Amino acid sequence: MPPRTKKVLQTVLSFFVAGLFLYLAFKDTKFSDLWDSLQRVDYRWVAVLIPVGLASHYIRAVRWGYLLKPVKIGIGHRNLFSSVMIGYMVNNVIPRLGELVRSYSLGRAEGLKTTSVLGTVVVERILDLLVFSLLLCGVVVLFPVVLSPFVEDVETVRPLFLLGSIGSLVIFVVLFFKGEALFTIVRILQPVIPARFRERFHHLVSSFLSGFGVARMSETFLPIVLLSLSMWFLYILSLYLAFFAFPVLGSFNLGFDAAIVLLTASTIAFILPAPGAMGTYHSFLTLVLVQLYQVDSTTALSYSILTHELGYVLTTGVGLYFLLRDQLTLSEIDRVAQQTAEP
Repeated sequence: MPPRTKKVLQTVLSFFVAGLFLYLAFKDTKFSDLWDSLQRVDYRWVAVLIPVGLASHYIRAVRWGYLLKPVKIGIGHRNLFSSVMIGYMVNNVIPRLGELVRSYSLGRAEGLKTTSVLGTVVVERILDLLVFSLLLCGVVVLFPVVLSPFVEDVETVRPLFLLGSIGSLVIFVVLFFKGEALFTIVRILQPVIPARFRERFHHLVSSFLSGFGVARMSETFLPIVLLSLSMWFLYILSLYLAFFAFPVLGSFNLGFDAAIVLLTASTIAFILPAPGAMGTYHSFLTLVLVQLYQVDSTTALSYSILTHELGYVLTTGVGLYFLLRDQLTLSEIDRVAQQTAEP
């Protein structure tokens, strides 16, 4: 299949997924009630949520700088932040492309190879996946009620999540202190890879390993851990503060634990191939608020719309500003897009 055709099909699929989940989120909604709910929102809290959201993205950029130290020391926070926001903006339109575009953007600004920069993005995604896994398992262990809508006997599966939490923590530590050994294990999988992809697989693993110097990251362990915890704390804080924008939610006593559960649901929503988690975010958060906390569906959907659209507009607007400021052209983005369509 030609690369461009493959990319078009992937894009069509992503918009189909978004459309399907948007339909599921809005299919039983009375739009006059939804509009009334959004009009009752205390939008002063939006002014609080904006700096919290920007701070979380800035911390991600600073953390990325630590991951890039084996590639280049002293990368400016401005270039890191602008590349992160450009990547978010692109992901809001075409899922998964943003990672490559932000790697290209930073490489272009700092004179680095895109492959080496992309290696650090891979590590970043691994770290986020491990932290999310730790968070998910921790939520289930501490608040097993979150499984009640899906599992009849919660206590039976609870120990499995405790093991998952411990396993995620172990892998997180091994990645920093025994990264070379971890990637040796990955290379063992090479014979399982189909022959026509084997050479590319070996090349990518070698390039990523040399690019992010994972075996030498132990010295940056503490700042990366602290920055990761700060970033995820701000994600939780943002969802928690948004409760106060809806006066009706005051009667439900939603606390930090509820915000953590919602963050877990939203993270799963962003994993699915929908542009900017459009539809998936609205469906998942509405479902959690209704099923776990008995919030009425209209208020739950209003909360989902407010938090998602605020983040979507913020990342798109700031990303577009840096895209124009850095003079990154659409033709360059299209060229990067064609690279993602290669086997």
